[in-house]
Amino acid sequence: MTTAETFLEKLNKDLLKLHKGYEEYFWVSYMGDPSVDAKKDAAMAKLDAFRSDPKNLEKTRSLLQGVNAKTTDRLLQWIKYFEANQSPAEALVIKEKINVIESKITKRRSTRKEGYIDPATKKFVPASSVKMTTMIGTHPDEKVRKACFDAREALATDVIPDYLKVLRLRNDYAHSLGYEDFYALKVEREDGMTKDELFGIFDAIYERTKYAFDEIRKAEKTRPGLRKPWNFSYMMAGDFTKEEDPYFQFSDALMRWGRSFQSLDIDYKKGRLKLDLLDRKGKWNNGFCHWPDLVHFEKGKRIPGTSNFTCTLVAGQVGSGVVGANTLFHEGGHAAHFLNTEETEVCLNHEYAPMSTAWAETQSMFLDTLFSSIEWRIRYAKNAEGDSYPLSLYERKAKQLELMQPMRMNSIMFVAAYEREIYETKDLTQEKVLKIAKKHYKKYYDQSVDSLRALMVPHIYGWESSAAYHGYGLAELALSQWRAYFYKKYGHIVDNKNVGKEMREVWKYGSRYNFAEFVKLATGKKLSADAFVADVTMPAKKKIALAKKRIADLAKVRPMIGPITLGASIHMVHGKKEIANNKKSFEDMAKVYSAWLAKQG
Repeated sequence: MTTAETFLEKLNKDLLKLHKGYEEYFWVSYMGDPSVDAKKDAAMAKLDAFRSDPKNLEKTRSLLQGVNAKTTDRLLQWIKYFEANQSPAEALVIKEKINVIESKITKRRSTRKEGYIDPATKKFVPASSVKMTTMIGTHPDEKVRKACFDAREALATDVIPDYLKVLRLRNDYAHSLGYEDFYALKVEREDGMTKDELFGIFDAIYERTKYAFDEIRKAEKTRPGLRKPWNFSYMMAGDFTKEEDPYFQFSDALMRWGRSFQSLDIDYKKGRLKLDLLDRKGKWNNGFCHWPDLVHFEKGKRIPGTSNFTCTLVAGQVGSGVVGANTLFHEGGHAAHFLNTEETEVCLNHEYAPMSTAWAETQSMFLDTLFSSIEWRIRYAKNAEGDSYPLSLYERKAKQLELMQPMRMNSIMFVAAYEREIYETKDLTQEKVLKIAKKHYKKYYDQSVDSLRALMVPHIYGWESSAAYHGYGLAELALSQWRAYFYKKYGHIVDNKNVGKEMREVWKYGSRYNFAEFVKLATGKKLSADAFVADVTMPAKKKIALAKKRIADLAKVRPMIGPITLGASIHMVHGKKEIANNKKSFEDMAKVYSAWLAKQG
């Protein structure tokens, strides 16, 4: 083994160990045990020190001379990794301070008292932020919806002092690396774009779709109170949520997810999955996926990885079945992405830089559009009597929600624009933060009462997810383009093994390419907003006609039969307790988990 190969082996082993050391503490902490936070922060400091160490970069560069093409390529991938994570010593000191404050924020948000004041009894009702969000969209009593809205608004301000400290430190970190601010650092490092390029795309979409606000204001004249933030979702879609609920009982979700992914020929490559899906006190209030053990190679043999993913489903609550099922498709898509990589270098096989947030989200969001498509729902979503999701329900929903469709990207552009201004604003104070949050809410939601909704988004409080929400927006464009490509090429996506095959072809590259290169590789075209805008501005009548065609096309495709495998060892857990696994069979695991779920509501 050459000197270069020996060094590369050491880099792979070191990163594997450091990555797992941090990720295991991260999972425990975010699942509700803050006692490990100090160990988590220490593990992150070690990982930061490794990936930002200039000696690692210098050594890797020095070994480029006199090696073969394969070794050269391996070295270049590590050079890209180290370059994307370089931090001077003073920056690492700042980063360690950030880690500590972020852990404090996480602990506060996961252990605080949450609930609302019942408008009838005037008594406090314990309810998680997640549960109150669902109630705002589904509860029939406007007074209760407003009580939940008010409670969430109050919760939005309770970590601002520490949030301000983190914002200043993040900018200090960016300045030490020569960037204008933290947002500039994130978008340039992760997506290879400038802020102006990114928001040029978003601003153009906003201008092409903002006509929807005028239509909603017109609708408000015949539907008083429509633009109140605690009324809008309920008045637009609350009845649909209740009407759809029988078709999306979470007790059926595991089987539907497993069969859908297997019908796409998605395989987890002998990886291990751990799923913790129910809400509970202390647990992080947002879904995510991570990979403690990364795919790697030992003596030329591929070693499978592991993935944990989670959401905060409230058992038995109307609408929760959709949330839980969507998680299985979305986070399950994330898991499949990184467990399918074939890259030999560990630095290409995780979600951190040089991986693009936008490209990672393209995979998960593409797969949750599978779940939300009408053809999937007609085939898979059935009620207790075995009746399929009604096309008539889809038609009524498409007509009523036509007003909202052009604004589908607004919630993403809203968070991105808020964070951009936050990092660009000098001498931030609590008053300025609140003003900026309300300013952007007004622009992107145009509702009759301003909200601090931006401060309720969990992503803004974590290092990796902050100043990265725009990745969901870029992913929306990419997945729309990818879906258009697949429909044109194959005529259908649901239960199409060719779609899974093509996805696996790009998954195998890990983070070898940047976002723009991956989009071109997958779709054959440069990234464009055209497919997305065409979709969200499509008249309901045309959308319904297209839905009927896709349903007819899918009817020609034979449904998958036989056992579900997915090529994974799967473990369903609730905190530290394992509820079920697929050691016997996937079907047995789903049955055991469903029986346990029935006792949780």
